Amino acid sequence: MAVYVAMQQFRKADRMASIFGFRSRDPARDRQTDLQRFDRLAKLFDQIAAEIEAEKTGLENRYKSTAANAAFLVEAMENGSASASKGSDVSAMTSSILNCERRIAELARQKGLMKELRHSLDAIVEDGSNRLAAQATARG
Repeated sequence: MAVYVAMQQFRKADRMASIFGFRSRDPARDRQTDLQRFDRLAKLFDQIAAEIEAEKTGLENRYKSTAANAAFLVEAMENGSASASKGSDVSAMTSSILNCERRIAELARQKGLMKELRHSLDAIVEDGSNRLAAQATARG
């Protein structure tokens, strides 16, 4: 029975030591970890924005080329230098142009969203810096 009581007292003392022995990390280290995480996220947003811009630029170039080809083909058909059977080509080009316009509009929306997300992330980082500065001022 004495051994049981001794073990219970040891466990109680061990729990108390672990409660009072708890240490948290330095807030500066926590902030550095947060900043590294936010930096990775900012780089990802920037990378995605660049991908969107590259796709949009490529589509705009193809759009201009297809629109010019369609215009020349229509003109040639009107002048009689191209057969009327080329009408299906004009129809396919028109469909392609409309699809390009829709995709370019979607990419513009996505680019705006990435810009908003990036701005929100910058605001989060700035808010965290302001809170740390306020805490440091209050302590010291």
